[in-house]
Amino acid sequence: MLKHMDPLLTPDLLWVLAAMGHGDDLALVDANFPAEAIAHVTASRRLVRLPGLRMGAVARAILSVLPVDTFVPDPVRRMEMVDHPDQVPPVQQEVQDAVNHALGQPRSLVGIERFAFYDAARAGFAVVQVGDARPYGDFLIRKGVIAGS
Repeated sequence: MLKHMDPLLTPDLLWVLAAMGHGDDLALVDANFPAEAIAHVTASRRLVRLPGLRMGAVARAILSVLPVDTFVPDPVRRMEMVDHPDQVPPVQQEVQDAVNHALGQPRSLVGIERFAFYDAARAGFAVVQVGDARPYGDFLIRKGVIAGS
C-alpha cells in the first residue's frame, strides 16, 4: 500500500502509466472489448485487468496521477455508439465527469467510430480492461507532460 494513492491503482497499472510517454494513448476499455487481441499489438503489449470495478471509479483513479495532454484538441476519446454516434450513455458520462474534474474544466470527449477506435487502440501504448460490462465503456486517454522547473 502507498499513502495518498487510490487503491485501484495496482502495481501493474502504475507501471503502465509511468512507462507511457508524452503523446502515448492508454486504451481504457470495458469487459466486452477484445482486450487480449488488441493489447497484444500495442507498444507495450500489456493488458492490465481490473475485474469487478466500475469504469467511473477506475477513470478517476487513473486521472488522479496521469497528466492529460492539453496540447491536442481530443486528449480523451470515446467509442461512438453504433447507429447513434452522438448519444452519450451513462458509462461515458461517468468518464466525462472524471475528465472534467481532473482537468478542472469541461472538456468534451470526442467520439470515434467503432472500428476506427479498434485501430487507434492497437496503435496505443497499453490496454486497461475494467470489469464494467456496460457497453461502449471504451476510451483512449492521451498522456501529457508535467512541466518541470
